Amino acid sequence: MPPLTVDEARDFLERHPDIASIDLLISDLNGVQRGKRIPRENLEKACRDGVNLPASVFALDILGNTIEETGLGLSSGDGDRVCRPVAGTLMPSPWLRNGRQAQLLMSMVEVDESPYFADPRQVLSRVLERFQRAGLTPVVAVEMEFYLVDRQRDALGMIQPPCSPASGERATQSQLYSISELDEYADFLEDIHAAARTQGLPLDTALKECAPGQFEINLIHCDDALAACDSAVLLKRLIKGVALQHGFEATFMAKPYGDEAGNGTHVHISLLDETGRNVFAAEDQAPLGTPRLQHAVAGLLDLMPASMALFAPNLNSFRRFQPGLYVPMAPTWGYDNRSVAVRIPSGPNAARRIEHRVAGADANPYLLMAALLAAIDHGLQRRLTPPSAISGNAYDQVPPSLTNSWHQALALLEGSDILAEALGRDFMSVFLANRRAERDQAMQAVSKLEYDWYLRQV
Repeated sequence: MPPLTVDEARDFLERHPDIASIDLLISDLNGVQRGKRIPRENLEKACRDGVNLPASVFALDILGNTIEETGLGLSSGDGDRVCRPVAGTLMPSPWLRNGRQAQLLMSMVEVDESPYFADPRQVLSRVLERFQRAGLTPVVAVEMEFYLVDRQRDALGMIQPPCSPASGERATQSQLYSISELDEYADFLEDIHAAARTQGLPLDTALKECAPGQFEINLIHCDDALAACDSAVLLKRLIKGVALQHGFEATFMAKPYGDEAGNGTHVHISLLDETGRNVFAAEDQAPLGTPRLQHAVAGLLDLMPASMALFAPNLNSFRRFQPGLYVPMAPTWGYDNRSVAVRIPSGPNAARRIEHRVAGADANPYLLMAALLAAIDHGLQRRLTPPSAISGNAYDQVPPSLTNSWHQALALLEGSDILAEALGRDFMSVFLANRRAERDQAMQAVSKLEYDWYLRQV
């Protein structure tokens, strides 16, 4: 995708005379939006010359501290790189400053304009080049779950579900797929859809998920995987901003409540050939698709253990992997089966696709998509064959084998030459150093539970 041009920026400013400033955004390894805010009069310059940011933006942990072990900090001089605005992402942010704010995604490049290896968006672009060479186009859709929580904490300082805007009563029930729950939060959801229309984000459906205050919003499928992930990161920002306007907080934390379902990111993927034909759709209408669908599934299953550190990137991520809460615990697959990790949804043959159900909502969308497509490419190139599809409850048939250990997940990722080659070895080094340093910090914290259980008893 080419960078935003000066003419496009000028046209935007003419159409939006009330915009006072623009947030220039780039996703760090955690998917946190970093960047700069510029006045409107500087936008054309930003498009013409780019915007400088330190490469160490990709060395930041979740607290915004530079992890020196990545090699991107002071040991390298903490130098700048140029960030180029991404075409199609300049849009108003209607929930900010009474509509006087806009936003624009950026992607980092080297001095010679080649992609910067540690930028997650560029990592995905690197993987997509493999499909371009093979004459294949991924068509993808992202589904994201999130919780609304009350901005006021409970008596113990913990988060709690919101009070219904309609009844004033605090949510206590699951109410999966409840239309009346959607009605109670209709103003919030409509403001999300209105803001998404303003931003051109391709929203599909909204539904009530299976815990108090939990919702899911889906994006329409797109034949540009980079644009689809751009939409996902912008939708996250939009949901959080609109929630604050309504007096809530929205969280994409993987496991906000220990005894409730976690937040996941489900990704749907099909592949088109150069004629626009879905290569997963069998001519004989067979529901399990073509041999290439089987190869793709096998690749996803084969690299799933090594990909867990990308699907579950932080300490809280692994609390989501508990039995009985609709989270895949093993590399399994099946047709129209929500108990498996890789599901082949029902529906028209032309829409035959894969649904990947493992990652948390806290995963970086670019890195998640890069890992999934790298695994599909792996299966296609080696013509891998998956095990038999699961019928019935996979949790009862296949014992858990996916790691729920952050330490082990990082070790498995480090040991994968296939993912290192696909995502870039330099990127892998930075990612592993960043995540290990954050884990070391997390291990220094002693929880209240540990004091309650062990202080007096051992």
